[in-house]
Amino acid sequence: MTDTFILQIDCAEGSLQRLIGVIERRGFHIDRMSVSDSGNCREVRLRLRGRDPSRCTDVLGRQLDRLIGVRRLGSPTPSFVPVEEAAPCPV
Repeated sequence: MTDTFILQIDCAEGSLQRLIGVIERRGFHIDRMSVSDSGNCREVRLRLRGRDPSRCTDVLGRQLDRLIGVRRLGSPTPSFVPVEEAAPCPV
């Protein structure tokens, strides 16, 4: 199953590298990625899939929200749940 994230990141040095590193360390593959610059920030669209079925994108989303300079704008996929209302991942 693939999920799409739309993020806004600062144009700071290494910000995109940090973002990709967290995604890969959490056990997700990046199927598609597009980056567009808009002034002092970048909009990043990612299509991700877990390495195995136990990977939960809700957990990944919460970790991405904690990165400095990263703001999650939304997700066009129906599985997106805002962080405040996130349900626990199935085990």
